[in-house]
Amino acid sequence: MSTEMFAKTPMEVAVYQLHNFSISFFSSLLGGDVVSVKLDNSASGASVVAIDNKIEQAMDLVKNHLMYAVREEVEILKEQIKELAEKNNQLERENYLLKNLASPEQLEKFQSRIPTDVLLDNQSAQVTQDQQQQQQQQQQQQQQTCNHSSGSAV
Repeated sequence: MSTEMFAKTPMEVAVYQLHNFSISFFSSLLGGDVVSVKLDNSASGASVVAIDNKIEQAMDLVKNHLMYAVREEVEILKEQIKELAEKNNQLERENYLLKNLASPEQLEKFQSRIPTDVLLDNQSAQVTQDQQQQQQQQQQQQQQTCNHSSGSAV
């Protein structure tokens, strides 16, 4: 009698279907030909190794593509940072030069033109930073207090 006549367990059928799906899916990713493998008890170990190898190849391919995309994005961001830093330096130099060339009356007149909401925003930002620093200091003090009190007495 042939082995084809014996009923396969649901687990064997599921493994066979997963195996065929995995090979066809990963072969299409890798651009290879689809390999059809018959499932029998002697070849099941080899087919699992083959599946693992295909999965590993596909994961390496995905990793390589992601790394390439990330490197490209990092280069673009580095270039943008460089351009923004240069522009910032140029604007700071211009600002410094204009402040030095302006008379005290011109500076006073200019500052009177600045909307009060801009000044208030700058002041509130400073207050917020001060509050954050105070909170951080309090947290550090609490952590230090907890560390000292959690020590065991000998």
